[in-house]
Amino acid sequence: MDSGLDHKEPLNRFLAEVEGRAFQMARFATRNRDEALDLAQEAMFQFVRRYAARPAEEWRVLFYRVLRSRINDWHRRTLVRRRVLAWLGRAEDEEDPEDALQALPDRQNPDPSEGMLRKEQRKALEMAIRALPRRQQQAFLLRAWEEMDLKQTAFVMGCSEGSVKTHYSRAVHTLRGVLEGKKP
Repeated sequence: MDSGLDHKEPLNRFLAEVEGRAFQMARFATRNRDEALDLAQEAMFQFVRRYAARPAEEWRVLFYRVLRSRINDWHRRTLVRRRVLAWLGRAEDEEDPEDALQALPDRQNPDPSEGMLRKEQRKALEMAIRALPRRQQQAFLLRAWEEMDLKQTAFVMGCSEGSVKTHYSRAVHTLRGVLEGKKP
């Protein structure tokens, strides 16, 4: 069997494992489904091009470092685009159209009120995460969602471990307050 093919299988499994979370992280950052899809795809392509030959145990941290870089580049481009549009006297529409799949009824849940409550809670959490400053959002998603340790998160974010602790703590405090109904 060709060793190149042996290496593709774990790489494909890894990418399949991270693609959904990468998309969601990009969607939190951009608030736009199409932009998030593009960013997640660009991150995957760039990751494969640059790091596929690296040991598999390094992939997750390297992938999220690439994704963070793509998101930061997107924010820079968006800032420039907004300035140009403002100079031209036009506004940019950032509203994310409702996802048709999200509008489908939940057939797994026989109790509509329970499903509605879960949907409202999920939406409140998503809005709270989106409202976080970008660095707090990154720290929270990498630590809580991706379960990265402090050192890995610091590497991905390109900052010190102390900075990660600060951003993460502030994010958790803000999210807890928002979800408990207190003002941040």
